Amino acid sequence: MAVRADSGQRAGTGVLTVTDPARVRNVVLVGPSGAGKTTLVEALLAQTSVISRQGSVLEGTTVCDHDPAAVRQQRSVALSVAPLVHDDTKINLIDTPGYGDFVGELRAGLRAADGALFVIPASAASDGIIDPATVSQWEECAAVDMPRAVVVSRCDHARADLEGTITACQDAFGPGVAPLYLPIRDGGTLTGLYGLLSRTPADQAPPGAEDARGELIEGIIEQSEDETLMERYLGGEEIELPTLIDDLETAVARGAFHPVIPVCATGRIGLDALLEVLVGGFPSPLEHQLPPVTAVDGGEHPMLTADPDGPLAAEVVRTSADAYVGRVSLVRVFSGTLRPESTVHVSGHGPAVPSPRSTAENGNGLQADHDADERLAHVYSPLGSTLREVDGCIAGDICALTKLGTAETGDTVSAADHPLLLTPWELPDPLLPVAVLARTRGDEDALVKTLSKLVAADPTLRLERNAETHQTVLWCMGEAHADVVLSRLRAGGAEVDTEPVRVPMRSTLARPGRVTGRHVKQSGGHGQYAVCHIEFEPLPRGSGFEFVSKVVGGSVPTQFIPSVEKGIRTQIDRGLTEDHHPVVDIRASLVDGKAHSVDSSDAAFQTAGALALRQAAEECGTVLLEPLDEVTVRIPDEHLGSVLGDLSSRRGRVLGTEAAGTGRTLIRAEVPATELLRYAVDLRAMTSGTATFTRSFARFEVAPH
Repeated sequence: MAVRADSGQRAGTGVLTVTDPARVRNVVLVGPSGAGKTTLVEALLAQTSVISRQGSVLEGTTVCDHDPAAVRQQRSVALSVAPLVHDDTKINLIDTPGYGDFVGELRAGLRAADGALFVIPASAASDGIIDPATVSQWEECAAVDMPRAVVVSRCDHARADLEGTITACQDAFGPGVAPLYLPIRDGGTLTGLYGLLSRTPADQAPPGAEDARGELIEGIIEQSEDETLMERYLGGEEIELPTLIDDLETAVARGAFHPVIPVCATGRIGLDALLEVLVGGFPSPLEHQLPPVTAVDGGEHPMLTADPDGPLAAEVVRTSADAYVGRVSLVRVFSGTLRPESTVHVSGHGPAVPSPRSTAENGNGLQADHDADERLAHVYSPLGSTLREVDGCIAGDICALTKLGTAETGDTVSAADHPLLLTPWELPDPLLPVAVLARTRGDEDALVKTLSKLVAADPTLRLERNAETHQTVLWCMGEAHADVVLSRLRAGGAEVDTEPVRVPMRSTLARPGRVTGRHVKQSGGHGQYAVCHIEFEPLPRGSGFEFVSKVVGGSVPTQFIPSVEKGIRTQIDRGLTEDHHPVVDIRASLVDGKAHSVDSSDAAFQTAGALALRQAAEECGTVLLEPLDEVTVRIPDEHLGSVLGDLSSRRGRVLGTEAAGTGRTLIRAEVPATELLRYAVDLRAMTSGTATFTRSFARFEVAPH
């Protein structure tokens, strides 16, 4: 038997280990907040005797906060894994947050999984549509050919409309969505399920069952490798049940067919049927293409397979901190086997594309590259936050490792003598800035330490220390994400406040002019003498600073000409206004000057150059420049008018629109950065979370008065 319980654990809560990747199923649960994903996980754990009763998944955990509401809220924004066993197969259920701000946790769950289970509440039909954000998640899974099934949950809800919700799922998710079971009711109460393929129980077939069965069979055999099946079926031949089940698995694995299973978790209805689908219909790790891999030095490497004896390649899909054991790394093993008391190589090279709006500690918008060998002490099987020691973790399985000091979310864990690097998964850029500051000087150390832990654990959080505004800015996915980050900062011992984010500005001269920079001091002792006549003129946007020497006849000695330029550049960095905005896009032409054979010096001519620029600001006037960003917004067509109007209200200039797939439009615009500080929040509200956008710096332009 491939699955066994560790004899050191009490009955019903044993540690599950596997020796064959074919006996593993990694299933991520996807769906909106309130759909009942966590309740479903707990019901399945209770159904398979992993926990003693539904709702007790946290019994014996290492979580210190025993307030149920607080624990559930914490889990609602974090990915968690719950393994169970059914039919000699280990099923790793990966529970993900339902709110859009935590897309990083969702993407991590998709990375760790081989199939997705969409959990849709039976009350969804009363709203007329499936949550648009859930439809976007479905499309995201479809883009990577992720096998999918649908669970209609909470069938005992007062507003439950099971048939209507199944129809809504078919409308929202497109072709290939069909129920495997129909509800059996007694006086309006759901009492069981009727299996369309098996026709059981035979004496309780609901109305319309045969028509639904016919549509289901046609959908399944369309994906069959046996091209004669459809002809045989249409000819009236009864197709054998084992053949239909085999073809069902093929259709699901290809991502072309999506079975729907109604479930009532509290009444234990549909749970066994769901488990059968997960084992018999979802692919094993052997059937799922693994992410590309390279050598750490960038050299090519053959494509990996889920071979327990192959080269070790695993990935940290989540990082968390435990009050007792320290850093905990949740790891999906793609190839090879992780064993206790072994030395591994941990490497992380950051995402491929820097964030256009953030600058990390190393100055390039990425987490710093890192490579380190570390020794594993133990390997654990996670159940929520409970860690149970196991003998190892083979390819295709999920485990937890502790005390990997350098490991961050997204890092690759490989053999120390054969280090590898898995291609990281794509993540959207965090686009909501939140400026934080320590409340007291004593909170500064705690703030720095906690921030480093949060950035290591959350790849959707970017840290910027802005040298111009002197602010610490956290770039978050949205308001809910920002609230969680702030609460974790405070939980880490740092009392922090927030302040308005300041956008770095620039200034330039309003018009050309000729000025004199004069620095003469001869009151006793060694004097200072420097006079320079400089013509200043504004340049086109993006030109920067140009310095030209037109001195003739040696009125300014050659050795002091660079000093004049240095003085002007120093004043440029200091700015010309009370806000000290750096100066850009000007040309300074040194045309004449005077020097003294004794009192002139490098320092004197630097001062004269700076004074000349300040004099030019007084005589020529200055203009404030604001950063302009190029923005790309992808939206459903029905929101086009409202989004265009909103961009206009933000002083945006629309550059064009184009089709971006069925029912979607891509808008390209230029918008002042000051108008985009809360655009991530406002765009989500305008489009019910269905729109996405990117932004990148374009140039500086004159700000309105």
